[in-house]
Amino acid sequence: MKTSDFDYTLPQNLIAQFPPTIRGSSRLLVLNRTSGAIKDKKYTDIPDYLQKGDLVIFNDTRVIKARLTVTTQNGANKEIIVLEKHGQNDGWHKHKILYRRKLHVGEILKVGGSNIYVDEICGGGTAIIRCEEDLLKLTDRFGTVPLPPYMHRESTKEDINRYQTIWANEPGSVAAPTASLNMTDKIINKIVNKSVDVGYITLHVGLGTFLPIRTKNVEDHIMHNEYFEIPKSTICKIKNVKNNGGRIIAVGTTVARTLEYSADKLIKSKNGLSGEADTFIYPGYEFKMVDILITNFHAPDSTVLMLTTAFAGKQHLFKAYEHAVKEGYAFLSYGDSMLI
Repeated sequence: MKTSDFDYTLPQNLIAQFPPTIRGSSRLLVLNRTSGAIKDKKYTDIPDYLQKGDLVIFNDTRVIKARLTVTTQNGANKEIIVLEKHGQNDGWHKHKILYRRKLHVGEILKVGGSNIYVDEICGGGTAIIRCEEDLLKLTDRFGTVPLPPYMHRESTKEDINRYQTIWANEPGSVAAPTASLNMTDKIINKIVNKSVDVGYITLHVGLGTFLPIRTKNVEDHIMHNEYFEIPKSTICKIKNVKNNGGRIIAVGTTVARTLEYSADKLIKSKNGLSGEADTFIYPGYEFKMVDILITNFHAPDSTVLMLTTAFAGKQHLFKAYEHAVKEGYAFLSYGDSMLI
């Protein structure tokens, strides 16, 4: 399978540079993955496609202000990105970062009066740093929101709230679970009022989720690991829904990947689950857990586009993308959404 099979022309003017003025006011393209039928709706119409006995699952990760400007020993400014959290024991005093240009082992970087020591160069533009101060607190005080590079702008105060879900709880992501960015309390209340249950998982999203694949063949791509947790309460809800013929609605590809990676263990588990998810989902994959997927419009050649293609079918999905381009839908993180 060729990576180029997942290429398409995305006009630059359709890439959303800012969130909609009002959270929840975005558009929704509804795609029937059996018939290929397409409907133009609003994000607020999501409850209309749910029914009693369904379970909607959200990702409760919180995006950290991961982009830090540090000062080198030569007095120059350098930008680093504190990467996503992995595991309960992944502390905020020693952590992996992404950097540009050059770093050296033993180099001392300064931010806000604190020293950051470069302990190890890992390759691929990553390094291990150490700091006596809590890096999470440093990023909160001095960092900025790590907006995706395709936005071509610096983050603003507005992004602190809008590049974050309204229920974000567990800090550790460097990219948002974007399908949830337009979800509001009002929409969730409508969902619950239809006797639809709601559950949460945690998956700390890394930068690699949204990067295009660099290999010619899809199968040659090595998927990055992302740490996840599924609490016992959510596992109980999933089992109940499956046993009673209900449907699982994954809000976002991060939720879909977590559920599919954990599918076999989840059904047998009597407690919560955690681990490192590295499932690479592309066409040919048989979904075990997810019945409905809510997701944004994704970049060409990306792993998230491949997952969505696997769920919807290439013919139907690419026809829907052609329709979305023609109708001027907003694409990528701050853009409009699909319900498949």
